[in-house]
Amino acid sequence: MLNVFIYVGLLVLFLNFVLFIRCFSLQDKVFKIFTGYLGLVLVIQIISNVFARVNINNLYLSHFYFVGQFIILSFFYKVLLKETYQKKIVTVGLYAGLAVIGIQYVLDPSLFFKFNLFEIFITSFLIVSYATLHLYNILNEKKEYYYINMGILLYLFGSTILFIVGNLTNILRLEYTKIPWVLNSGLYIVYQLFILLEWKKSFSKK
Repeated sequence: MLNVFIYVGLLVLFLNFVLFIRCFSLQDKVFKIFTGYLGLVLVIQIISNVFARVNINNLYLSHFYFVGQFIILSFFYKVLLKETYQKKIVTVGLYAGLAVIGIQYVLDPSLFFKFNLFEIFITSFLIVSYATLHLYNILNEKKEYYYINMGILLYLFGSTILFIVGNLTNILRLEYTKIPWVLNSGLYIVYQLFILLEWKKSFSKK
């Protein structure tokens, strides 16, 4: 089941990237940044799956995924958010988050070859914070990038909890160790469907 979810998620991600890249030149800066995010994630996902199929360790790719996602979505929200103080919050959060993660790797370089829960938590927490600010802004305004924002909130909040809880699977019976990964893959499909819905609602007619 896990493999099925992974490939379905990858397929919908590929579809989203194709749809977004088709009208890339016609859209604004926010749209272009998010399209770049889809492209980065797609490349990392494909490389990760190829490595897994030929039994090459791909765990270190998770750092490029989470940090890359953090950087690009930070720029996405910095442009999307309207208030100056909110933009400053994103800027401070971006530099502070990268600094903390960088210090962690300097102090313990071996973390590069491990699954870093702190990295996942700090990057996801900051992105969820930015998404919450945007949700607040659009409560009584135009619902700009509403479905993408809701997808980010749902996926990152849920997946962070699953990864943290999943760390306990080391002490669980073997048959339970894949449960967090299956649930996370399911959440990821929902996230990609939110992105697809955004394209249909906001950009397909353009």
